[in-house]
Amino acid sequence: MSGVNEIRSAFLDYFAKNGHEVVSSGPLVPRNDPTLMFTNAGMVQFKNVFTGLEKRDYSRATTSQKCVRAGGKHNDLDNVGYTARHHTFFEMLGNFSFGDYFKDRAIELAWNLITREFGLPADRLLVTVYAEDDQAFDLWKKIAGLPESKILRIPTSDNFWAMGDTGPCGPCSEIFYDHGDHIWGGPPGSAEEDGDRFIEVWNLVFMQYEQLASERIDLPRPSIDTGMGLERIAAVLQGVHDNYDIDLFRALIAASENATGVDAEGKARASHRVIADHLRSTSFLIADGVLPSNEGRGYVLRRIMRRAMRHAHLLGATEPLMWKLVPVLVREMGRAFPELARAEALITETLKLEETRFRKTLERGLSLLDDATGDMREGAELDGETAFKLYDTYGFPLDLTQDALRARGISVDTGGFNTAMERQKAEARAAWAGSGEAATDTVWYALKERVGATEFLGYETEASEGIVAALVKDGEEVRELKAGDTGFVITNQTPFYGESGGQVGDTGIMSAAGLRIRVTDTQKKADGLFVHSVTIEEGTVVPELAVEMEVDHLRRSSIRANHSATHLLHEALREVLGTHVAQKGSLVQPDRLRFDFSHPKPIEADELREVEAIANEVVLQNAPVETHLMEVDEAIEQGAMALFGEKYGDEVRVVSMGTATHGEKAGETYSLELCGGTHVRRTGDIGLVTVVQEGAVAAGVRRIEALTGEAARDYLEAQDKRLREVAGLLKVAPGDVATRVAALIEERRKLERELADARKRLAMGGGGAGGDAQAVREVGGVKFMARVVEGINPKDLKGLADEGKASLGSGVVVLISKGEENKASIVVGVSKDLTDRISAVDLVKIGSEALGGRGGGGRPDMAQAGGSDAGQAEAAVEAIASALAS
Repeated sequence: MSGVNEIRSAFLDYFAKNGHEVVSSGPLVPRNDPTLMFTNAGMVQFKNVFTGLEKRDYSRATTSQKCVRAGGKHNDLDNVGYTARHHTFFEMLGNFSFGDYFKDRAIELAWNLITREFGLPADRLLVTVYAEDDQAFDLWKKIAGLPESKILRIPTSDNFWAMGDTGPCGPCSEIFYDHGDHIWGGPPGSAEEDGDRFIEVWNLVFMQYEQLASERIDLPRPSIDTGMGLERIAAVLQGVHDNYDIDLFRALIAASENATGVDAEGKARASHRVIADHLRSTSFLIADGVLPSNEGRGYVLRRIMRRAMRHAHLLGATEPLMWKLVPVLVREMGRAFPELARAEALITETLKLEETRFRKTLERGLSLLDDATGDMREGAELDGETAFKLYDTYGFPLDLTQDALRARGISVDTGGFNTAMERQKAEARAAWAGSGEAATDTVWYALKERVGATEFLGYETEASEGIVAALVKDGEEVRELKAGDTGFVITNQTPFYGESGGQVGDTGIMSAAGLRIRVTDTQKKADGLFVHSVTIEEGTVVPELAVEMEVDHLRRSSIRANHSATHLLHEALREVLGTHVAQKGSLVQPDRLRFDFSHPKPIEADELREVEAIANEVVLQNAPVETHLMEVDEAIEQGAMALFGEKYGDEVRVVSMGTATHGEKAGETYSLELCGGTHVRRTGDIGLVTVVQEGAVAAGVRRIEALTGEAARDYLEAQDKRLREVAGLLKVAPGDVATRVAALIEERRKLERELADARKRLAMGGGGAGGDAQAVREVGGVKFMARVVEGINPKDLKGLADEGKASLGSGVVVLISKGEENKASIVVGVSKDLTDRISAVDLVKIGSEALGGRGGGGRPDMAQAGGSDAGQAEAAVEAIASALAS
């Protein structure tokens, strides 16, 4: 039972048998405590349970919580590799009682596990209690049978735990293991307590008070929170004094030895340990959604990665090393933490990419650093300007400069470095303020500079806490927003996606005690600042307030499905129409998607059906949607398509989904695109893709609109309902509707032709509504035929006028057709023998004016015009007759 995996299992099994719920480790990026950069203790995921904000269906729990301490006040980074027990990543075994049992049961469970289950000899153990905690002192005597000499009263805060300046708190007891008098050191509280003989292996926190602003009161339901370092207890159980000698680290260090060919003892000892430790923290952080960047958590990850990579360089590795060790880590820890195995490809790619790029920076930076410090001796200080030049011009971070010089005893003027950094920021501010449209966003730029980029958590979660960093209203920063106000809230971290890449921003709710905020939109500003558009529904929000944030889940789910569907449709369009298809724009909303692309002509119906069918083939594969981190050039070289109008940095997220089943790409990844948006977990989550519209947007640019999931099914159900209704009206089966409708259309066309012919014959045969105006008479010495007709298409009037002229032989024909909305059309025909003295153009203008129109046009023998008052048709005929008579 001495292996790390066996110890972990034994701990969890022991507490499970004693009525505890085994709870999976929370993520390294805490969702419920925005004050923490990383989860650094087992109780973090239970914080809201302890404070009463959250209720769970169990009152006892046990976990093996993954933890990282590499930033903020819990920063062990510089010590890792050089001491026996410092790590950036570690596991915290713990058991918790939420108002169930208290000190007596906690002590009993701990003592039985450590002495009976784990078999540690009682004479090698001692415990500490808070000096004023007589109850704990007496319980250790009674339950463990320890003599008073081995129950040490500690009067300092080392044995009094507090969540913060206010909140739950209480005394604690620590269990120490004595490694033997051959190791220097004394018990806790002694002058030699900093030695390594007595090592703390377990801390039992008795949460029994609540610290208020002015007093400390008893908690109504005292609770228990314990933490045992897995690596420390493994060292004890495996009979070693150094955490790096336990089986897990031996396996990782052996892999590092094999990859470099350098023995793990001697001068290389620290380097192998750094690599083994940092491999764990970087891999687990990447698995939990953190990717290297220049700010926030991503920057801490990059620091850890680059520190390990520098030690790989010191070991003489000439090619990227870290990524080669990932399979060993997955083999050792993947069973306990399946997320590690799921993210193995992403971890490997990220490490390889980062180390490939960093090696260029490292070699160049170390060379320049050697040139700058070649004449310096131990105790000297590198000036801040030079350190800043290495950072700003050559990408060599300050902490790496400090680390590289530490071995030579040379320090860095950090004050001078900060001065140079601030000067550069001032220059950037001045440039920003005068940059046209950007000048209107100076408020966001100033906020970005002061509060930093927002940490986006939305790839992994739809709910988290955040600290309000700033408030904006009417273009200016304010100190509060009250009920009824609208404005903008900026937080240090957020699960809300900011609109970009065609994907709309998230909506949802922010809340705290007495506060409710509706988030109506989220935008990205100033290259990394997430700005929440809000309406305050209840209460008042102020800076530094912790708020719960929850994205509208149904809306986000629909957006994810639509976004993933655009990728599938993009590739399907290229497959059906040709590789000339390129994205020209997109809009991803919760209710539908819109996709613009280059194509010179309309898409045929059968082509559109094929596009839709291919996209749905990939949906039915239910393939995982995977994210990879690559250099932009490498991603495009591998065939990844860039989104229209999107700006990309040196490193990009590449989203892949599905497997091509036919064509040249058969067997390869179906869709591969550069994309920063949110997507479904598997293609099957899209449900269904239905194209509902296709049309032109601009010259050479087409647009399709489509629906997915429930919206697509609702659309198809509505279409089916309409089809069945039509089939009922036609009294045929739904499958025969098209045939029956085609027959009806042809029958209607035939009837319309027959009707038109009948109307023409009627129009030229006299009678009807025209009265006397329709008679053939002689006016001004010429024959004059006038007809006022209805239901005749205006385009047929000229043909009828020709017929009229033919029947007259010589004369003038006037035809007026009354149409819809009281409009009229008029045609005047003049036989050829009369055109030298009578113009059809002149006569049609006279008729048009009478009809409320203007002018008209044509030839002397045939002219046409229109008017807006068909009621004046007879008047128009008489006006033309009067003109002829004169």
